[in-house]
Amino acid sequence: MPLTIVREDLTRMRCDAVVNATDPFFSGSGGVDMAIHQAAGPALRRACGRLGGCRPGEAKLTKAYRLPCRYVIHTVGPVWHGGSQGEEAVLRSCYREALRLAEKKGCRSIAFPPIASESLGYPKEEALRIASDEILRFLEHSEMQVSLVVFGRESFAVGKKLFTEVAEFIDQNYVELHSLGRSQNWRPYDAQTRFDAPAAAAPPPFSETVGAAWPAEEEADGAALPMPEEAFRAPCPVDAGAAPLPAARPKAASAPGSSFSLEKLLGQLDESFSQMLLRKIDERGMTDAQCYKRANIDRKLFSKIRSNSQYKPSKPTAVAFAIALELSEAETRELLEKAGFALSRSSIFDVIILYFLQKGVYDLFQINEVLFAYDQSLLGG
Repeated sequence: MPLTIVREDLTRMRCDAVVNATDPFFSGSGGVDMAIHQAAGPALRRACGRLGGCRPGEAKLTKAYRLPCRYVIHTVGPVWHGGSQGEEAVLRSCYREALRLAEKKGCRSIAFPPIASESLGYPKEEALRIASDEILRFLEHSEMQVSLVVFGRESFAVGKKLFTEVAEFIDQNYVELHSLGRSQNWRPYDAQTRFDAPAAAAPPPFSETVGAAWPAEEEADGAALPMPEEAFRAPCPVDAGAAPLPAARPKAASAPGSSFSLEKLLGQLDESFSQMLLRKIDERGMTDAQCYKRANIDRKLFSKIRSNSQYKPSKPTAVAFAIALELSEAETRELLEKAGFALSRSSIFDVIILYFLQKGVYDLFQINEVLFAYDQSLLGG
């Protein structure tokens, strides 16, 4: 996937380059800067000392030393003064210059922290919007793998208004208790239940829920009495006044040439996922590259889909294409059906996708922000 959101320690990222959000003197005095200097070792400080400082918006490169990558790209973000002193232009320059250096060095992968959104006070939501804008613009002409790395979910802010609206939509539409996977504690979701509510009590053991058709076991001297063997051999009683049951008729095999023959049905297969996807790309007047980049899909994966008419993508990949093509809810359901999927109101992932489809919002990065906040799979390949 060209752009991913990763919850990880930046110093553990295995990629060609990591970006260090530092200060003009490479002091390594706090936050990401300190963590990178500690992990890379004293050789990184000596290398930074030879760079002659770094102005806000610039980027400079050193080796990575003990880090599990090739390079560290150091950049200086803007201190937030309310947005009136050119902070946005400086922050955009940080991403552009770091990506330019990585491309110049032949990097195929790079990892960014959210620059300026922590110690420098830049509003998180706006800082991440700028990051996505610049990265996605760069990826329009590059196949580099770019990661935005956050240490915790709370570090990746979703706009309060958007988050509230999505939460309300989930409250109204989600039919299961918010949990990871189905379990014996499952119970239908109701409007009064919150995601942090205690789990429902486990259902009683099977022996306590069987129907009255089976006589309850009685205990004698602490042991359960078995049912008489005759009960299993006795024929089922039939009402004397009832008509006899008709004899089961054997199923007739489809004769060669029959209108229901397997060969004929296979010859009338519906349009596949790949075929519908390529048709929609043509109908929208898009190029293949425009589509797979907007869908945040790797070019190699798209090539597999194009070359194999029966290719079955993952659900996040299929939804990503629907978002890239700006399909309606009905068209999205149809495309997913071709891949063997559906949109269900019993899935948090699906309900979030339905929210954005019904709102007519096709900003894939914004959708991934919300999916990330809810611990769901992100869209893309």
